[in-house]
Amino acid sequence: MNSALALEVEGLRVELDGTRVDIIDEVSFSVPAGHVLGLVGESGSGKTTAGLAVLGHTRRGARIAAGEVRIEGRNILALSGLERQSLRGKLVSYVPQDPASALNPSLRIGKQLDETLSEHGFGNAEARKARITEALGEVLLPSDEVFLRRYPHQLSGGQQQRVALAMAFANRPRVIVLDEPTTGLDVTTQAHVLATVRDLCQAHGVAAVYVSHDLSVVATLATDVAVMYSGRLVEVGPTSALFRHAAHPYTRRLIEAIPELSGEHALVGIPGSAPRPGLRPQGCYFAPRCEYVRDVCRVTFPPVETVVQGHEVRCYRYEAVLRESLAARPAAPRRPELQAEEALVAIRGVQASHGARQVLFDVELVVRPRECVALVGESGSGKTTLARCIAGLHKNYEGEISFCGDLLPAGCRARNQETRRDIQYVFQSPYSSLNPRKTIGQIIAQPLRLFFDARGDEARRRVVEALERVQLNSSVLDRYPHQLSGGERQRAAIARALIAEPRLLVCDEVTSALDVSVQAAIIDVLAELQRDLDIGLLFVTHNLALIRTLSQEVAVMSEGRIVERGLVDSVLDNPKAEYTKKLLSDTPSLEAAMAAAR
Repeated sequence: MNSALALEVEGLRVELDGTRVDIIDEVSFSVPAGHVLGLVGESGSGKTTAGLAVLGHTRRGARIAAGEVRIEGRNILALSGLERQSLRGKLVSYVPQDPASALNPSLRIGKQLDETLSEHGFGNAEARKARITEALGEVLLPSDEVFLRRYPHQLSGGQQQRVALAMAFANRPRVIVLDEPTTGLDVTTQAHVLATVRDLCQAHGVAAVYVSHDLSVVATLATDVAVMYSGRLVEVGPTSALFRHAAHPYTRRLIEAIPELSGEHALVGIPGSAPRPGLRPQGCYFAPRCEYVRDVCRVTFPPVETVVQGHEVRCYRYEAVLRESLAARPAAPRRPELQAEEALVAIRGVQASHGARQVLFDVELVVRPRECVALVGESGSGKTTLARCIAGLHKNYEGEISFCGDLLPAGCRARNQETRRDIQYVFQSPYSSLNPRKTIGQIIAQPLRLFFDARGDEARRRVVEALERVQLNSSVLDRYPHQLSGGERQRAAIARALIAEPRLLVCDEVTSALDVSVQAAIIDVLAELQRDLDIGLLFVTHNLALIRTLSQEVAVMSEGRIVERGLVDSVLDNPKAEYTKKLLSDTPSLEAAMAAAR
């Protein structure tokens, strides 16, 4: 064992219970103390399974079938279940994607932190109190009695995630696994969380495995990157080398799908989808989607090849991939120019409240046919409240919202059926919008029955077409939401909205949980709808790099007010408001990360 390595994973294989079907196999990597390994890949690639296996844990229905996970030389997979459980939180910690699921809603924050320490025998009450103060200070949270007596629901999403980080680092573990901890956070909160992770790992010599689908985030945080595809590692190397000289076609396509603040290059999705366990093809699993494929690729899975020391790839054609420059990517297409048309939606003097608290102040906004208006801002800025007012989901507001010149009633129940079909809303979390008791086919067909009275074969044909638009195939028709990955669930939610053939589509952070490859495809779909169907889009997002690809105009919100509004290029290239400048500086950028590494 190399003494500098805090974590070594070797030959890891996880199978479905009662079968020989593997979810992941031949997974090997190592992480030195103080370093961060970015584990990236599309939904269903196996990255979360690999991350959980570092804790000696699997989800229900799976089991670790082979391999070793050594933390400071100790193979935790050789221990009993009870022994492994006793090490979690002390030797190795975990931060989930959803902090609310890691925090007990019935316990105060101070009590939860104290239990985390006392469970592992950390000192007396006075020592634990001192460590709690230290841990909260490290994540830039207060440790006064008022804060410690709060419940999780009384904290913002960013504060909840910081508490989860404090709990994970409190016992000074040697290894920490972070599973998409910034997904859904606004860019400012995300920047703070990432800086906190980096600083704590370096300060305490913790080896981190950072599971993510966001390659821009990984580029700014990780020391090394491991790329997973359909349960196998296909490329591993130092962050700068891997992003500049990607040797696997899959890695190359993931990079091409990353939105840039400059907007110079087109977003390029990856055709097709990754094969599921038990349905993988012979040979290289990426071969059916690969432009470099040759006959040998379809025979046996490629062996490990060394590009340079520390940079490995599993591809027969890696030399051909390296000869193609990333700079040769196609230029971004021109966005449709604004047309002097009457407003599809016009918002005048809208003020909205949540109970007694006012959250919107004199908001004015216009969305036209074939136009996309991006609405950006931090969590709590009021952008989702404004979107819900337009859709009739929040009716406690004053002012006017008109649609095609007609004043809209405040609540959707007061609106006629045609208006409800014309304005469709896609939620940030598909959990809140997909009925867990219905299949995906039934869920997507519901608007067809409601608005078009389409049934039988005609309904099925249109459902399949809607699924194909968002890169899902007919195999998901009979599945339930819990049987899909997070990205697949969000694509199903978008398909359900599109099938109603709306005139205005309100998209509330719809790509925040999607892989970059799927995100690129979804943006293409939305742009096509906007162009071909006279559809208007209100695109609520915290991803400023994404809006230049799709939007003509942008409105920047802060504390319930629009602080800057204008053409996208003008606002992003020459922002006037200090708040806009701050958002831009906090936005993760692959371009900036690579420039800084030169």
